[in-house]
Amino acid sequence: MASRQGEKEARRRARMQQEAAEARATGRQKRLQLVAGGVLVVLVLAGIVVAVLGGRSGSGDPKTVSTGDVPALPEQRLTDVTRAAAAAGCKLTHPPLEGRGHEQRTFTAADYKTNPPTSGAHFPEWSQDGTYTAGRTPPLGQLVHTLEHGRIDVQYKPGTPKRTVARLQALVNENGPYHMLLFQNPTGMDAEVAATAWGQSLTCPSVTDGTWDALRTFRDAYLDKGPEKIP
Repeated sequence: MASRQGEKEARRRARMQQEAAEARATGRQKRLQLVAGGVLVVLVLAGIVVAVLGGRSGSGDPKTVSTGDVPALPEQRLTDVTRAAAAAGCKLTHPPLEGRGHEQRTFTAADYKTNPPTSGAHFPEWSQDGTYTAGRTPPLGQLVHTLEHGRIDVQYKPGTPKRTVARLQALVNENGPYHMLLFQNPTGMDAEVAATAWGQSLTCPSVTDGTWDALRTFRDAYLDKGPEKIP
């Protein structure tokens, strides 16, 4: 009798152990399903966020212009900015400084004595280095602020051929583009292409092979020469 009772008890314990094991397995499966579902939700949400941000990138976001089949830039021949500017038919000037105050307002070309400007009051924030596509030019007050921090701003007027714009990007990319910006100047400047630094201006009425020497030597002469510490 005692033997049968022991067998029954043993079978009961075995059944309980099996049921507990099955319960644990079921629990693990459910947890894995929950985790997998959570990961999927996160990935979907991340994709939505990326898509939204990508679709609404603002004027302050530098982009890359597709260069396509762009001829290589000419080899540099001149290393002196004054000689290179003269050889290219560009105008190198050193406009008087117009101040460097910070003002929380919208700036226009009328706020400065030169176009493009090379100094003067400007917006407290500055634009990031890189290339900006046409129609996404940063606000003028932010661009002037970049000069105060030693940047070189390379710019072109509306209607400049895409081929020229792509070559300008190639020029900027030669520098990394370390502390350089490229953008369309929509404020009515006379030059087809220009480069500015703090208190320095290079304006070129047209683009020739010599223009690239002028832009390179301007960059080399005035990069990181602004009055503010370089961030």
